[in-house]
Amino acid sequence: MSNVSLGGAVPSSYMPDASTLDVGGEAGGTNFGDILKSAVHSVDQVNDTAASQVSNLLQGGSGDVNSVMIAVEKADVSFQLMMQVRNKIVSAYQEIEKMQF
Repeated sequence: MSNVSLGGAVPSSYMPDASTLDVGGEAGGTNFGDILKSAVHSVDQVNDTAASQVSNLLQGGSGDVNSVMIAVEKADVSFQLMMQVRNKIVSAYQEIEKMQF
C-alpha cells in the first residue's frame, strides 16, 4: 500500500487513524462504514465545541475572540472536508451504478 501525503494542508486530527484501516480484508479490521461514522462523529464534536465557545462568548463568559474564531474556522474546514468526501463517495457510487455486468 502506498502512503498518501496531503502536503500538511489537512491536520491529522481530521483524518482517521491509518492503523485501523482494513485494506486487505483481514478479520479484525475496521470497515468503511465505521470509518465514515467516526469521521462524521469527529466533525460533529468540532462543531459542538465551536458552538459552545460562541455561546460562552456571547453570554459574556471567559474566552477571547481569537480562540472562538479559530474554533469556528476549524469547524468550517472540517465540514467542508466532510462534504467533499461525501461528494466523492456519491460520484463513485454513480460510476459503479453505470457499470454493466
